[in-house]
Amino acid sequence: MDRLLEKNYRNASNERLANHLRQQREHLFTFLHCPGLEGTNNRAERAIRPAVMAPKVWGGNRTWKGAQVQQILMSVLRTFHQQGKDAFAPMVELLRMPGQKILEIVPTLA
Repeated sequence: MDRLLEKNYRNASNERLANHLRQQREHLFTFLHCPGLEGTNNRAERAIRPAVMAPKVWGGNRTWKGAQVQQILMSVLRTFHQQGKDAFAPMVELLRMPGQKILEIVPTLA
């Protein structure tokens, strides 16, 4: 990487990328030194893909209010999924109740 970043590039886009990589040089290979840290953000990108695609094919986000509701709903559903919990029954209960409720996905303080 050092050898590649020493060069001056004629193409403006390539030079801009090289300048960015020079500024971030010390962070580029952090994953090699930190066990458990992945080298890419592929898992995170896959996790948010449904939320990115939903407005394009459905989503109900024709308004800012719809977008906000979608954002909250996707976050809650993803949290249930990541904790290995079923979201169906709690979501039905929320829809049927007139007031507010704290879902069982909020971490408890030890």
